[in-house]
Amino acid sequence: MSMSQERKQELIEQYRVHETDTGSPEVQIAVLTEEINTLNEHLAYHKKDHHSRRGLLKMVGRRKHLLTYLRKKDVSRYRTLIGQLGLRR
Repeated sequence: MSMSQERKQELIEQYRVHETDTGSPEVQIAVLTEEINTLNEHLAYHKKDHHSRRGLLKMVGRRKHLLTYLRKKDVSRYRTLIGQLGLRR
């Protein structure tokens, strides 16, 4: 269920703010979104997997807090990220 190291590196390279960036809010939100989407597909097939569902809810909460932080810090970066990830339709 977890993503491959190569996919994670692709996401980091795509959303990083500067050359050595691995932990900016944009990168963290992008990685969490990818994990959330993967887990959603898993839960569509395994409806009774409540342990994974709890993990999904924790990830969604963490992403929500990071999005709130980014919105308060820099609205333009927030709007750009939302558009790239396809969130908040």
